[in-house]
Amino acid sequence: MAMIYDRIAIIGIGLIGASIARAAREFGAANTIQLYDANPDVRARARELDLGEVIDDPEEAVAKAELVVLCVPVGAMAEAVTACKQGLKIGAIVTDVGSVKQAVVSALTELLPTYVYFVPGHPLAGTEHSGPDAGFASLFHNRWQILTPLPGDEREGYGAAVDQVEEFWRALGANVDRMDPERHDVVLAVVSHLPHLIAFNIVAMAEDLESVTESEVVKYSASGFRDFTRIAASDPTMWRDVFLNNREAVLEVLGRFSEDLAALQRAIRWGEGDTLYDLFDRARRMRREVIEAGQDTPAPNWGREN
Repeated sequence: MAMIYDRIAIIGIGLIGASIARAAREFGAANTIQLYDANPDVRARARELDLGEVIDDPEEAVAKAELVVLCVPVGAMAEAVTACKQGLKIGAIVTDVGSVKQAVVSALTELLPTYVYFVPGHPLAGTEHSGPDAGFASLFHNRWQILTPLPGDEREGYGAAVDQVEEFWRALGANVDRMDPERHDVVLAVVSHLPHLIAFNIVAMAEDLESVTESEVVKYSASGFRDFTRIAASDPTMWRDVFLNNREAVLEVLGRFSEDLAALQRAIRWGEGDTLYDLFDRARRMRREVIEAGQDTPAPNWGREN
């Protein structure tokens, strides 16, 4: 595949940032990869891993880069832009990987210089691991990358910038779709944010239960609880920022979930087997649809590497 960019800069060298660096190199999407992280220990580790040209100054890290990818938690996006924006070249494209879009768009459009193009994005890919060691080049393969272009940006060249960001992600193996930022936040509240909130709560509840000991919970973890602990092992800083910045959509979906959970509680209490069966069967069909869409495999998940 032809090279998309001569030089890219990645701000934030965690799981996503490191994976982008590895994928861009392996698939030839960029010639030069410059990286920066606010944590000096992370920068040192990224050098040891040879992820690219690690630079100690944020402005220098983005200098001459045609594409700048912000790979920091949603709550740190504004700080990251403030630190590096003086180094952005005219015509550079800035994108991000935040799993909340409205809050990021609102914050960054006010901070970014008018001479750059901002193309918000969100790769629906990840694991429960974090840090530069967690990155791998195939992370985005056959996963969805959602772009939320700014509808009000009618500058000449903006459409081409969006197309080029899409081409970059396709080069990394992702499927790409475009969506309105508000719609994105509601959809992600359903498919990602609420499931994580439930997992965090169930694992914490199990730890607090007085009727069973923590050692029993750990020792006898069945597959369902194991899956919850895997999700709950995700980066707490990132998820704190997600819920604080997507609170309206999450609360809307959480309200519907609470109503449905109350109905399920009543069905169990009154022995309404048909109601339970219908719900479980409908949920089972959804699992088949996820597999058919290529978003998971029917292989048993015990011992999976990713």
